[in-house]
Amino acid sequence: MRKKLERLSLKIERYRRIRFPRKVRKVKKASRHPYAVPVMTFTLLAIITAVIVIIVSNNSANKPKPYVVIISHDNVQQIVPSVEPTVGALLDKLHLTLNPGDVVEPSPATHINADDFRINIYRALPVEIVENGQKTFALSAAKTPRAIAQSAGLSPYPEDLVTSEPTSNFTNGSGIGQVINIKPSVPINIILYGVPIVTRTHSDSIAQLLVEKHIILQKGDTVQPALNSPITPGMNVFILHAGTSIATSTQSIPAPVQDVNDPSLSTGTSAIRQEGQPGELLITYEVNTKTGAETQLQSVVVQPPVPEVVAIGTAPVSGDIASWLLALRDCESGGNYADDTGNGYYGAYQFSLGTWERLGYSGLPSDASPSTQDAAIIKNTNESSGGIASQNPGCYYKTGISAFPPGN
Repeated sequence: MRKKLERLSLKIERYRRIRFPRKVRKVKKASRHPYAVPVMTFTLLAIITAVIVIIVSNNSANKPKPYVVIISHDNVQQIVPSVEPTVGALLDKLHLTLNPGDVVEPSPATHINADDFRINIYRALPVEIVENGQKTFALSAAKTPRAIAQSAGLSPYPEDLVTSEPTSNFTNGSGIGQVINIKPSVPINIILYGVPIVTRTHSDSIAQLLVEKHIILQKGDTVQPALNSPITPGMNVFILHAGTSIATSTQSIPAPVQDVNDPSLSTGTSAIRQEGQPGELLITYEVNTKTGAETQLQSVVVQPPVPEVVAIGTAPVSGDIASWLLALRDCESGGNYADDTGNGYYGAYQFSLGTWERLGYSGLPSDASPSTQDAAIIKNTNESSGGIASQNPGCYYKTGISAFPPGN
């Protein structure tokens, strides 16, 4: 065995001495060729270039598209390119600080999704709020008188009259903004067929009160005090109907939505200028004691709703929203604005009633005008964290449209 190992070792040594010198001589010979150095240099540079191109391409593919954003603040207009996803992220990057009372429109959560996207920062100004002769001073950038009062920590009743006027005396008025006047409503009690209603009014007489509250006297009804009696705070007003059994129910009155066009905001964006508040409706019924049948007697607005005021952007931005809307509704319903197949989804963009009402609309989506349905899908998509990609991923991938609507 030992002799076999020695013979194998000698064979390996002999092979190494014969083969390796031959390879070395071949390499040395090739290196002396006149084109050897240029070819090797070119090959090396080509490899390096290819690697750089791959790296740059990957980085470019993963880098989001920058949008041109127009920011108005502090009496200046700033135009910047941005890849930040939302209004709030861009303001943080630019170190634009919002002080107490300041307002930014659209909201910080709004997605930046088109060129010429507009952001407005309104700085809080001193305002004077007058209620029952008492003055309150505050800083506010709110846009409606009621919203200004609420931003100052006041809670006017829905029946209160809240109005504004410009400051007439800058020196003595201690303010440079507006004067907000609150005319408080008067609390009264209406006992309607034995049912107490606590409400408020600006009416001067009981007759005016009945008109304000939509109370229609039925045959046989009596009113105490008399209809021409003046309204006083805390008074009791009795409306009686002899010989009846009364049942009641209450219903919520949805807050209406008032849209205000604003050319300082980009098309497809919106901003809430005043929060809405639902009202309350009291319905009374006369009950037939023999059959149990109910006959409605009165429908009384116990508390009126406060409208939600929404600014709708109308400033044009680059992009083609018409094509975006067309592709989406073709995918959703074949482009049929009146689509109602009985599956619980309606209109060109297949809204559910819950979503439709949350957006502030009433009735059926399929009965709304095309422009209203277009505005609703833009609003709903912009309010979603993922846009169409999360609301309807099927149409998103099928059509290839952007997750959020471009401007028109």
